[in-house]
Amino acid sequence: MNVEAYLPLAGKNVVLGVTGSIAAYKAADLASKLVQAGAQVDVVMTSAAQEFIGPTTFAALTHRPVTVGLFQSNSELNIDHVALALRADAVVVAPATANTMAKIRLGIADDPLGATVLATNAPVVVAPAMDAHMWDHAATARNVEVLRSRGVKFAGPVEGRMASGLSGKGRMAEPAEIVQHVRAALGENGDYAGREVVVSAGGTREPLDPVRYLGNRSSGKMGYALAEAARDRGAAVTLVSGPTALHDPVDVEVVKVETAGEMQGEVVASSREADLLVMAAAVADFRPSARSTGKIKKENGRPRSITLEENADIIASSSGPRLVKIAFAAETGGHVEKARPKLEAKGAAFVVANDLNQPGSGFGVDTNRVSIVGPGGKVEHLPLMHKLAVAHQVLDRALPLLK
Repeated sequence: MNVEAYLPLAGKNVVLGVTGSIAAYKAADLASKLVQAGAQVDVVMTSAAQEFIGPTTFAALTHRPVTVGLFQSNSELNIDHVALALRADAVVVAPATANTMAKIRLGIADDPLGATVLATNAPVVVAPAMDAHMWDHAATARNVEVLRSRGVKFAGPVEGRMASGLSGKGRMAEPAEIVQHVRAALGENGDYAGREVVVSAGGTREPLDPVRYLGNRSSGKMGYALAEAARDRGAAVTLVSGPTALHDPVDVEVVKVETAGEMQGEVVASSREADLLVMAAAVADFRPSARSTGKIKKENGRPRSITLEENADIIASSSGPRLVKIAFAAETGGHVEKARPKLEAKGAAFVVANDLNQPGSGFGVDTNRVSIVGPGGKVEHLPLMHKLAVAHQVLDRALPLLK
């Protein structure tokens, strides 16, 4: 089974500015992750950055020349000091020191990074890295406030232990998180801009006693991919998630729930003013009629019977003046036939169905093979693809339906 990875930054030109922080070693990983996401990456280094890491590292990772000075002979900036700025789809400064942030605020362009940031019209993402005392200083706080007012996006910083040995807020965000910030910044004016999208994800847990619960094997990957895809296209996204090991997507409002009842309450409330509801969660159909306050014990060596009652249909009970609903159906055989009755029962515009028995289409994997079942018996079978690609296919088909 050979499925190409989905590249969310394919065709994008990203300028990565690296400044003089011990966190510069993380910038190498960031450059690699940007390339793996499909971006063409041009690295610009300040002189201080080169005290921590060499340009050869970035040249090897990006397969592109690295700019270290305004007048170096092999740089486009030797002839045109705004060449990178004009070509960039996004500019990322990571790590960004307090000194660099102050210079960007003042528009100082005495190095290639300052010149690029000053000349670009592309979104700028800054990932600060500095000691906690420097981040908390009033001067830094004011610089951040001014930069935010100009539209600069901030990725971090985060809490943790720093090179000084102190702990606090000032660590550079992890590269994978910064990549998500870049994706969100690039999609801010996408075709879902101004839309409110609600996505449910993961499985639910119905408690039997303080130790055990009824649940399923859902990893939440499909729902999280849908939330990221909608965010990447400019939507304001609310993700209602059951328990999962996945990290919260950047720039997405994440609401954590456990039971089907809790998920219903959050989804119904979030959907009232939404444009689109995509119900990708694997919600428990049944819950125990009664929850034991103590751990259930065997009775004379025999299993104890458990009485179940039906949970409410969350998507059927969700409504709003402009709400379009998309249902998901994970089945074990006959997925298309089993999906058809759900169209009317759930009030869905279409149902995205998959067969868990098909290779690469089950829980916990990064791929999915789905069939889109629409009104009038219309069925569209999609090939096996990455779940992020599936998510965009679903959003493509939902977009024309939005009022």
